[in-house]
Formats: sequence, structure tokens, C-alpha cells
Amino acid sequence: MSLNRSEKEAVITEVTGLAARAQTLVMAEYRGITVADMTKLRSTARSQGVSLSVLKNTLARRAVAGSPFEVATEQMTGPLIYGFSVDAVAAARVVADFAKTNDKLVIRGGAYGGKALDVNGVKQLASIPSKEVLLAQLCGLLKSPISRTAVVLGALAAKKGETAAA
Repeated sequence: MSLNRSEKEAVITEVTGLAARAQTLVMAEYRGITVADMTKLRSTARSQGVSLSVLKNTLARRAVAGSPFEVATEQMTGPLIYGFSVDAVAAARVVADFAKTNDKLVIRGGAYGGKALDVNGVKQLASIPSKEVLLAQLCGLLKSPISRTAVVLGALAAKKGETAAA
């Protein structure tokens, strides 16, 4: 069913808003996916804060014009599902994880930080740990030298205590 001009403008406005808030765009070809699988993908994406949309490519190109995602317009061909996420890795992770279990979803590319990503770029972005995991690793690295120093000082104090008692 064809959209009239006002409906197309509404879609472009909505997607432009998504693109303005998002850090990452991931595109995947969904040809042959069942409705049940697509519903499962959308549910997973929603829970991760990813907005998935099936759009006409011409509308998607117009919506991302002037945004950092404009670099990916050459990849916008065929039946695509577009995933936008505020979290830098969420869209890539959701699509890549789903593509591992469903061979009909084929990652086509994406964009991050004003740079176009190919299939391998999207997969590498998906393999980056989440923000919480990275912060926990950083805290562990910062805590490690302090705790080691405390252990050494504690051992020295215990050794001096033994020497003084003897």
C-alpha cells in the first residue's frame, strides 16, 4: 500500500528524530524471515533500547540526509530493516546476535560516528562489551594497584609486629 505525501513526511520526520538521538545505525536484509522471528527480533530490540523500522529506502535516505548516517546511503538497497540506538553498540549487538541464530537475516552495513561500517565493522562493534562492563573493568584496573599496596603494607606491618614481639 502506497503512502500519501503527508504520511511520507510524517515517516521522514519520525526517522529524522530517531537519527538525531542515535549514535549507531545498523541495516540488515530481512528477506525470508517469518513473522514470528521478526516479532521476536523487535521484542529483543525494544528491551535493549533499539528502534527497528522497516522503511522504504528513498524515505530512509531523505531522513538521514544531513546527519552523521548520511555516509551509509549507498548501502540502502533492497528490503532492509533499520536499527537505530542511542547506545553505541546496542543496535549492532541485537542484529548480530539475531543473525547468528537466523541465517535469513543478513547484515548489510551501518554507520557509527560519521563513518560507514561494512558487515565486519558491524560485527566488531557488536563484540565490544557494554558500557557497564567496561566501567567495571576500569574500576578493577584502578583498584588493583591500591589493593596490592595495602596487602604489601599489611604484610610488612605483620612482620614488624612479629619481630617486635620476639
